[in-house]
Amino acid sequence: QRENIDKLLANPSWSVRSLLPDPDAQLTEEITPNQLHHLLRLSALPQPKSPEEEAEMLKTLHTQLHFVRDIQNVDTDGVETLQSLRDETDEGLAEVTISLDSLKKALDEEEVIGRSQRPRRKRGQTVNTVGIEDWDVLRAASEKVVTPGGSYFVVRSGKE
Repeated sequence: QRENIDKLLANPSWSVRSLLPDPDAQLTEEITPNQLHHLLRLSALPQPKSPEEEAEMLKTLHTQLHFVRDIQNVDTDGVETLQSLRDETDEGLAEVTISLDSLKKALDEEEVIGRSQRPRRKRGQTVNTVGIEDWDVLRAASEKVVTPGGSYFVVRSGKE
C-alpha cells in the first residue's frame, strides 16, 4: 500500500502554480489606482508611499483576484453548502459548549436585587482585562485625532 501512495504522489495531477496568473502576462486594468486607494481608505490601511509600492499593491491584488476567481470556478454541484468553519468533532463541540460550570464564576459576581429579582453585577468588582484590552486600537490608523475625551481615528469619505 505504501508503494501505491508513493506512486500516486510521484506524478501530481495539478500544481498550486495553476491557481496563480502567468507572471509574464500583461496585467489587465481590473483594479484602477483610484479603486485601490478607495479600498485602502475603506480598510483604514495606509496609502502607498510611491508609484512602485502602488504598482506592487496592484500586482498583489491582481494575483489574489485571479486566485479567488479560480476558486469560484470550482464545480460545487452536489456539495453541501458550508455554513461555518468550526471543529465539529466530539472534543471540539465539548470545548465550545457553555455549561453551568463554565458560567459559575460570572454568576458568582452577580447579586439579585429588587422585587423582580433582577441579577446585577456586584459593585466594586474589578474586571481583569490584562492581555485583553491592552492592544493599540489606533496603531494601524493613518490619521488620528487626540482629544481630552479620548483618541479617535479619522475616516475620510466622499470624492477626492
